[in-house]
Amino acid sequence: MSEILDETELRDKLTDDLPDWSAEGDGITRVAELPTFPDAITVVARVGVVAEEMDHHPDIDIRWRTLTFRCSTHSEGGVTSKDLDLARQIDEIIAAES
Repeated sequence: MSEILDETELRDKLTDDLPDWSAEGDGITRVAELPTFPDAITVVARVGVVAEEMDHHPDIDIRWRTLTFRCSTHSEGGVTSKDLDLARQIDEIIAAES
């Protein structure tokens, strides 16, 4: 089991490591706009592979070329280190496609 990060720890991690992410409710969220719809779908597909490998899956909303990712450890009821690790992977994938 992973421990839920407290509000201060989460804020510090987002500020220091994941500036494109924000805390919302019991999760963290990032919105990314890709150059084209096919680029956005490529990002979703790559995130899907990584999420399966990690056995930790984000919520993904697709609106044309705008993607919204939301990470939360539902079984724990909040944000854990698993979410931060997945968010870092998502950032790398987005950077590679932008």
